[in-house]
Amino acid sequence: MEKRKKYTAIRALTHNPFLNLYEMDALTYSGKPFHYYFVSRKKAEEIEILSKEHAADGAMIYAVLKEDTEKLVMIRQYRYPMDSYFYEFPAGLIEKGETAKQAAVRELKEETGFDFEPYEGGNVCARKLLYMGPGFTDESNQTVFGYVSGTATKQFQEDTESIQVCIVDKAEAKRILQEEKVTMRGAFMLLHFLQTQKENPFSFLNF
Repeated sequence: MEKRKKYTAIRALTHNPFLNLYEMDALTYSGKPFHYYFVSRKKAEEIEILSKEHAADGAMIYAVLKEDTEKLVMIRQYRYPMDSYFYEFPAGLIEKGETAKQAAVRELKEETGFDFEPYEGGNVCARKLLYMGPGFTDESNQTVFGYVSGTATKQFQEDTESIQVCIVDKAEAKRILQEEKVTMRGAFMLLHFLQTQKENPFSFLNF
């Protein structure tokens, strides 16, 4: 397939700490110029289209209870753009120098208070870098699977976070899917959860 040049320049329009808007001088298939806009968590010199570096921005955590593998940890979190609460899986940005696993351990502790033990089995492609919405952002995430233990607490949450920790069994998972606001990736992970067996809570990773 022929690869044509699809842009001529990129400019940062904002300079915020966590998310910024970029304007691209883009070209249609026939070569006509137009403006295209996207957002990125990266600094201007680090955006993927320029750096060509593939590194996950964040980690999402799929965590089952170590003492009862037919239950998992979700959060119900207030999201400012929607002025509403959503059911989702714990997640957070990977800090410089961290691996996705290290970020998952830290983020789960901060958001829920639980201790996290990553699971190493299953097909490695389930943990590969995946893109969130390449039509409008270069943001990418990795999913980290594992077990939780300990006690839930809000002690480590940031002041900007409004998070309720939820222990979800399969009946509650079905209710959430049917009745609640839930993120897309949260919904897909719940569908996987509903197919698991107690003796193998990560069976869906074996393919």
